[in-house]
Amino acid sequence: MKSLDEHNVEQENLEQEQVNEKKSGYVRIKKFHFILILFFLVLLSTGITAFALSFGDEKVITVGTERSEFDKLYTAYDTLKSGYFEELDQKKLINGAIDGMVKALDDPYTDYMSVEEAEQFHSSINSSFQGIGAEIQEKDGHIMIVSPIKGSPAERAGLRPNDIITSVDGKSLQGMTSTEAVMIIRGKKGTKVELTIQRPGSDTPVKVPIIRDDIPIETVYGDMEGDGIAKVQITSFSTNTSKDLAEKLNELQKQGMKGLVLDLRQNPGGLLDEAISISSMFVPKGKLILKVEDRNGKTEEYPSQNDGDPNFPLVVLIDKGSASASEILAGAVSESAGVKLVGETTFGKGTVQTAKDFPDNSNIKFTTAKWLTPKGNWIHKKGIKPDIEVPLPEYATLPIINPDKELKLSSSSSEVESAQKMLKAIGFDPGREDGFFDEKTQEAVISFQTANGLPADGVLKGDATFKLMEKLREMIQANDTQLLKAIEVLKEEMK
Repeated sequence: MKSLDEHNVEQENLEQEQVNEKKSGYVRIKKFHFILILFFLVLLSTGITAFALSFGDEKVITVGTERSEFDKLYTAYDTLKSGYFEELDQKKLINGAIDGMVKALDDPYTDYMSVEEAEQFHSSINSSFQGIGAEIQEKDGHIMIVSPIKGSPAERAGLRPNDIITSVDGKSLQGMTSTEAVMIIRGKKGTKVELTIQRPGSDTPVKVPIIRDDIPIETVYGDMEGDGIAKVQITSFSTNTSKDLAEKLNELQKQGMKGLVLDLRQNPGGLLDEAISISSMFVPKGKLILKVEDRNGKTEEYPSQNDGDPNFPLVVLIDKGSASASEILAGAVSESAGVKLVGETTFGKGTVQTAKDFPDNSNIKFTTAKWLTPKGNWIHKKGIKPDIEVPLPEYATLPIINPDKELKLSSSSSEVESAQKMLKAIGFDPGREDGFFDEKTQEAVISFQTANGLPADGVLKGDATFKLMEKLREMIQANDTQLLKAIEVLKEEMK
């Protein structure tokens, strides 16, 4: 009986233990699920918080960065975004911030370009484009012409280095960057643009209408001048300039070239690599072409890769429109090859720029270093002085005349004065040069018009004005005192 009772008790205890085990097992399972749920909720909460911090409105731009120098910029942005009375264009604000940062450098060669501006920047280096054909730069808050491109509408209109463009179609360019000005000046072929030009030495601005045209990037021109002397002009340093120059020199050598005048006048520069390649054609192998110095004073030297001295004498023509890469070439041949320089002191641009594209294809062009001549001279804002200084005739720098303006009997202006000096230079002396259009001036105009097949009405306007300036250019070319001196010097070298 006892044993039975003990068995029953043991059985009851066993059953109770089984029940307890089932209960405790159930509780353990619930705790495990609960922990997993809590872990998941913590992760989810963390992700939502990070997302909110990344894209919310409260100072979100500063999260994840310790660049405290930008705190003021971010605060200004947030202030405008939350308080400005109109809805803001975020892209425009960011572009403006970058542009303002670049302008604060006060460097005319450092520029921020929008997508459209960057596209035009690349096209001007690599292909043809449409516009007036002039290299410009910002200087002291003004837009100044560095040089017109050979054969361009700008050259035909009489624009010259150092002319200041004060407005375009009545819109002032004061305070604009060169890139901003280019966007306004350029346009489709056949369209008209009116520039207001202030020429140094003239008190009165002149309005100059120009018809835009295709501006091909043809950079090398050359022909024989007689007596075995060739003249080659490089108008800019573009993608294929060194290749085109080599071909032109080979062509001229077949025509009997024994000496070369290399004309770099009104050449605004271009690509550094092209300047080095071309300089290597005339500088003996191993001799320096230039040095490039970074902001830490570290200097990198660029020696010539040529196999030896050129086998013909060389003289180089320079003027105040010769800039940048032109000055690299002039400095290299002068200091490393003993080549004579003839003409006028160059423009004086001694810095190197590079361009960086952003993901949206906008662009920043900025100064990275300064370059020095082989002897270590920094020519920035000073230029390179010629060995033999030769000015052009006085009439070569006469102010241009607005062809839309009517110059006639009894009118008086600075443009009449320019016209009188032009008429005298090409052989139609008006008897005075004081700006008053009298009967003798009228007679000179009539004689000029008759000689050139124009209506002889004694009035200078339109075609008559264009023809007058064209004849003056022909006179300047025929009496190119700088070229004539260079040929004279070259003949001495060839003896």
